[in-house]
Amino acid sequence: MQIGPEGKPFRKVIDSGSDARRPSLIRRIVERQTEDYEDSAKQIAALAQAYAHPNPERLWQLFQRGNIVLGSAGFPDEFQLVVQNYLKSGDSMTLLFNSKQKALVFVQVSSYLSDPRDPLTISAQFAQLPGGPNHVVSMLINGAGKQLSVAVQNSDYQKM
Repeated sequence: MQIGPEGKPFRKVIDSGSDARRPSLIRRIVERQTEDYEDSAKQIAALAQAYAHPNPERLWQLFQRGNIVLGSAGFPDEFQLVVQNYLKSGDSMTLLFNSKQKALVFVQVSSYLSDPRDPLTISAQFAQLPGGPNHVVSMLINGAGKQLSVAVQNSDYQKM
C-alpha cells in the first residue's frame, strides 16, 4: 500500500509473478480435491447400488458355501440373513425380511472401497407400494475414510 497524490491509499503490485501463480495453484488443488471426491462419490454410489439390490444367484452361492446365517431379527414376522463376503472379502451384509409382506425391509452393510482401511457403511430402508414392488425409500452411506456421507431419499413412487 502506498499513499497517492490526493492522500488516499492505493495498492501497488510489486511482484506479480508469485501472486499470479498462487491463485492458480490453489485453484488446481481445489479442482483435484473436487475430482477426487467426485470419483469417490461415484464409486460409493455404485457400491451402494450393488448392495441395495442383492443378487439372488450370488446369495444362493454364498448359502451353499456356508457364508449365510439365518436367524431371528427379534421382531414378530421378521427374520434376518447375515451374509459374509458378499461382494468383497471381509464385508458383511445383513438383510432384514418381513415374512408377512414377503419383502425386504432393511439392509445394513459394512464394507470398504478399494482397501479395508477405507471403511464404508450403508443402511438402506425399503418400503412396498400398495399392490406394487418393493423399493429403496432411503439410504445412508458413510465413507469414513474419505469423510464423505451421502443421504438418499426416494419419494413419490407410483405404480404405472
